[in-house]
Amino acid sequence: MNAPSRFPADHNVIPLRTGFTGQEPIRVALFSGNYDCVRDGANRALNRLVAHLLYRVGMEVRVYSPTAPFPAFQSVGDICSAPSLTIPGRPEYRVAIGLTRGVRRDLEAFAPDIIHLSCPDRLGRQAQKYAKARGIPVVASLHTRFETYLDYYRLSFLRGTIERYLDRFYGDADLILAPTAPIRDEMAARHGADKIAVWGRGIDPHDFAPTRRDPLFRAAHGYEEGDIVPLFFGRLVLEKGLDVFADAVAAIRAQGHHVRPMIVGEGPARSWLAQRLPNANFMGHLSGKALGRAVASADMLINPSVTEAFGNVNLEAMASGLAVLSANVPSAAALVDHGRTGLLLPPADGQAYADAAITLMNDPARLAAMRQAAAEEARGHVWDDVLDVVAHAYGALLQHRSFAFDSVEACPALTRTG
Repeated sequence: MNAPSRFPADHNVIPLRTGFTGQEPIRVALFSGNYDCVRDGANRALNRLVAHLLYRVGMEVRVYSPTAPFPAFQSVGDICSAPSLTIPGRPEYRVAIGLTRGVRRDLEAFAPDIIHLSCPDRLGRQAQKYAKARGIPVVASLHTRFETYLDYYRLSFLRGTIERYLDRFYGDADLILAPTAPIRDEMAARHGADKIAVWGRGIDPHDFAPTRRDPLFRAAHGYEEGDIVPLFFGRLVLEKGLDVFADAVAAIRAQGHHVRPMIVGEGPARSWLAQRLPNANFMGHLSGKALGRAVASADMLINPSVTEAFGNVNLEAMASGLAVLSANVPSAAALVDHGRTGLLLPPADGQAYADAAITLMNDPARLAAMRQAAAEEARGHVWDDVLDVVAHAYGALLQHRSFAFDSVEACPALTRTG
């Protein structure tokens, strides 16, 4: 049933298979919306989690997800491909048609102890019902504020319907993994504090660090020594606030500052943004040390996105020694200490971003102090620590579930918790 595990060498993980707390490894079925179809922060975090569970902790993991003919990156672990359809106009994304008979058979053969849902789609909802019918505990992790997408596609009238669906989806989970403390508190108010834990994100210090800054790289791309380089870093899609970013750059230029922004990322809105910013430096998709060099070679990140559940780009920019100018949303407020490591701004106000950027451009000492403080703050976000939170949450959930039975024999799968 299981194909050979795929594990990219650049994770630098030493294989260990020790089990977790008992005689046999816990088996985790992870359901994803697009596990390796799109290279974004959510999928990168899920791949890191699977690597950690397999090679650091020693659990068994089976991933259930749509797959693409040409994956966006080399993924980790064994994948059962869920039948899916492409989204019109957005072919990089695929939507699973549900828990089909073939996927169900594979799931039954795998016999998971825990089902982890990372996407509130039809596949995830049906997997949740499958688990409930069989007494399998369900973990749901929140990666994206899907309800915020609607405003960018003129579907705001559906927001109430989507929010009610998401409330049911997360409310029916046994454990919710929220990415930040503010979102934890928000979810706890609706679903109870006893079923919420925080699963944050980490940074790879080998890739993201101020030492990756490269004057030769800057010069090769037309930047002079004293230039302040604003950065957009992420997928080039409208819901990332590209319009606000373009407005901010235009407003900076209108006040006499001849900035040339650096754009790191790729996506279907690239041509739209290129028309708005004809002299921007488009770097395309980068990864690993090349990505770290580009990010560290900028000076400030302008991130107007309101769709982030965590904000990986904010953290990675901070780790690279950039001041972060971010939309004031819960994900950013959990990372950015306003006035010290960055600035939190009204999400849709391009002029506010421009004014903040110009203030820092006119005060080099403050900009330098902010960049240093951001890098120091980011060092506290270590991948192994945040991924251990998930592994321990799995074990604690199984132990808690075991108390609901009169004996271990009433639920044989729980023998895995010792």
